[in-house]
Amino acid sequence: MDLALLRTFVTVHRAGSFTRAAALLGLSQPAVTSQIRTLERQLGRPLFLRQARGVTPTTIGDELAHKAAPHLDALVEIAESGLDEESALRTLHLAGPPEFTAERALPALTELAARDGQGFALRASFGTAEDTLEGLAAGHHDLAISTARPRGALLTASSLCDEEHVLVASPRWAERIGALPLDGGAPALENLPVVEVHESLPFVSRYWASVFDACPAVAGTVIVPDLRAVLACASAGAGLAVLPRYLCGPALEREEIVLLHDPLVPPLRTYFLVVRTGSLALPHVARAHEWLQRAATRWC
Repeated sequence: MDLALLRTFVTVHRAGSFTRAAALLGLSQPAVTSQIRTLERQLGRPLFLRQARGVTPTTIGDELAHKAAPHLDALVEIAESGLDEESALRTLHLAGPPEFTAERALPALTELAARDGQGFALRASFGTAEDTLEGLAAGHHDLAISTARPRGALLTASSLCDEEHVLVASPRWAERIGALPLDGGAPALENLPVVEVHESLPFVSRYWASVFDACPAVAGTVIVPDLRAVLACASAGAGLAVLPRYLCGPALEREEIVLLHDPLVPPLRTYFLVVRTGSLALPHVARAHEWLQRAATRWC
């Protein structure tokens, strides 16, 4: 059986789409379709059910993927290990949310690149969870950090760490508001100015729902799509904000902002480390993945 046909089959199985698999393989969609039909003729069985959106594997298709994928991944690992010996520098393409990637992931990976005897180059891009996962699935990135766990077999996710969200404001606003009760503090915050990353107030809404079991009755005064800018505006007195504790910790210590509320159970958001299934066979991706997992134990 032709290994190229098996590679195409496994890629389609993981991608759930001929079109997406074609992009990952660098082939045309008709070429992928032709290869799958050739393999189906050789086996005498259908491997996929064609649907309006993508394909679904048959029972035979699932069985073949389960048997073939580990061996194909092992062959990739062997090939890439040989390549590493010939070329000391590989490029890792990382994608994730701007603040967490800049403040957490990039410093950790820069440290790894400096320590790693084989070394690797690093390219980073920022985006929303949806854009990041779509780019990873399309082969634009090697490794992604996402606040959403992907579905399907194409991408594999593992929990990286949780971040705690805190409600903060400048000392001037805190003095005006006064101390909030541990529960039921939402009415005291009604109609106050808010600094947020989007008009929909995603951080504030998540905090209100988790802590107050309510929808926020507050107004977005400053909207800026970067949590570091949100912190700067909140420190300058623009209004209250909900921020990750790791990001605003130094400002809290300097008393540039203060906690408005300290709930018994603070809201958490989980980050996931995501790769294309099978790509951990690539040594530079596996090293970066393992290093970030280790580093995350210090972030929690």
